[in-house]
Amino acid sequence: MQIGHYQLPNNLILAPMAGITDRPFRELCKQFGAGMAVSEMVASNPALQAHKRTLLKADHSDDTGIRSVQILGTDPGQMADAALINVRRGAQIIDINMGCPAKKVCSVAAGSALLKDEALVRQILETVVNAVDVPVTLKIRTGWDLHNRNAVNIAKIAENAGIAALTVHGRTRACKFEGQAEHETVKQVKQSVRIPVIANGDIDSPETARQVLEATGADAIMIGRAAQGNPWLFGQISHFLETGKHLKKPGATEIHNALASHLEKLYSFYGNVTGVRMARKHIGWYFKQLDVIPAHIKNAINQANEPSEQIKRVQAAFGFLTPPFN
Repeated sequence: MQIGHYQLPNNLILAPMAGITDRPFRELCKQFGAGMAVSEMVASNPALQAHKRTLLKADHSDDTGIRSVQILGTDPGQMADAALINVRRGAQIIDINMGCPAKKVCSVAAGSALLKDEALVRQILETVVNAVDVPVTLKIRTGWDLHNRNAVNIAKIAENAGIAALTVHGRTRACKFEGQAEHETVKQVKQSVRIPVIANGDIDSPETARQVLEATGADAIMIGRAAQGNPWLFGQISHFLETGKHLKKPGATEIHNALASHLEKLYSFYGNVTGVRMARKHIGWYFKQLDVIPAHIKNAINQANEPSEQIKRVQAAFGFLTPPFN
């Protein structure tokens, strides 16, 4: 898989997810086999460029591999400026968000709402591509509702604008994350352009990954929600695609070790207060891999306010496990 002049080690990519794909989680997923991890989206609004949260999103110190940063907005000039700022901060690839279905994003005509205005899409893409000397990629949905799937038109606009690769989530904006993703439109997009196409949506197992790649002809797949609490999925998919065989799923000890490392990185990255708060959702996702820890233990963990307390309660939760879980 190649994006511009960057060669990815494989064709498995971690999707950008707001509030989730921070530096600690990106690094963890790359450690377990993701070929590239895209940052959570960074707003193009000039007033937010020096905000603490924006600066954390743009923090690439100690990042390994290719650094891809996603930007969000509706004004071509502001988007170009945001791209330049993030390149100066270390981004090696700029990804443009035209796929987010969140209400707070679409209410200002950003994200997937942009798919309604193909002329503005063209203007944004051309302006950003011409502003930076790094590859620019684009993430879209199949359209804005089931009656208006215009992903093929957008793909052609993107290719003509100089976009280096295109990710297509197999739902419309109106679908949000409901129902089942369809990949027939991804196949149509792949057949309509020469740039690399990345399939996204409901890819949650090695079998599904192979099925989507074969059905669409896509060059790569992007994995989002299925990686939450399950960074091993990338290695499992890679092994299955190469050998046709399954890797053994991680046991409780391996899950505990990965979670403990993840927690320490969150505390270091965000500080103790925010780190503990950010860790709660990740702990819940890791525990879903086990599905045997009682609710009262989980609730106790969520009530912890200090790193040491949170770690102690997580250790107690894993101590609850007995063979064959441990």
